[in-house]
Amino acid sequence: MPQLTQTPDAADFAHVREWVFDLDNTLYPHRINLFEQIDRNMTRFVSELLQVDAVEARKLQKQYYLDHGTTLQGLMIHHHVDPNAFLERAHAIDYSPLLPHPELGEAIKALPGRKFIFTNGSVPHAEATARALGILDHFDDIFDIVAAGYVPKPAGETYDKFAALNRVDTSRAAMFEDLPRNLKAPKERGMRTVLIVPNNLGDAVLDRWEQVSDADDHIDYMTEDLERFLRSVIGRL
Repeated sequence: MPQLTQTPDAADFAHVREWVFDLDNTLYPHRINLFEQIDRNMTRFVSELLQVDAVEARKLQKQYYLDHGTTLQGLMIHHHVDPNAFLERAHAIDYSPLLPHPELGEAIKALPGRKFIFTNGSVPHAEATARALGILDHFDDIFDIVAAGYVPKPAGETYDKFAALNRVDTSRAAMFEDLPRNLKAPKERGMRTVLIVPNNLGDAVLDRWEQVSDADDHIDYMTEDLERFLRSVIGRL
């Protein structure tokens, strides 16, 4: 299992000129629990679509997530759902729990090279989230589930599509993510990998797919403070 640290080895990031960030629970702390609103919206969508109660809807929602990478992908495969309708409903949330984080913005801005958001959500959701954090202007582009052809992370083809579209040299890139399984493909493509975990990880209540284990040898670093980690990288370049 990777060790929790806020002080990475400078040599591990000296070559990096492409900085790739997941969105939810990565650019803002897990404790804000913004995704809970999205989760509830998805459950209601499944319940209304299939005319089942909330318990059955949530069970199916999570099964599709595990089997296909996103609930949306499962709904598209099995029920031919309109992805735009789903995304609009899922992301109809209150962003007020997010507060501006100028220190994180300055750390991202100071990184040498280009910066991207790479999310299984939508561009409007990513823009609203990053705007609320006050960091939107520091990114060169956003690669979302629509650009991915609705094939979500952790699919290797989606990382390849992201890299090809943005002409990213993966051997000079770093990926920041909160889900261990989403860092396997980046590592295989030569990217430096950093897992973002909640503060007080041992006390956090996580779903099994969020939990890091000894088998996750594709993770180079693990940190609970993205801003502090980036500042340490900058200070050592």
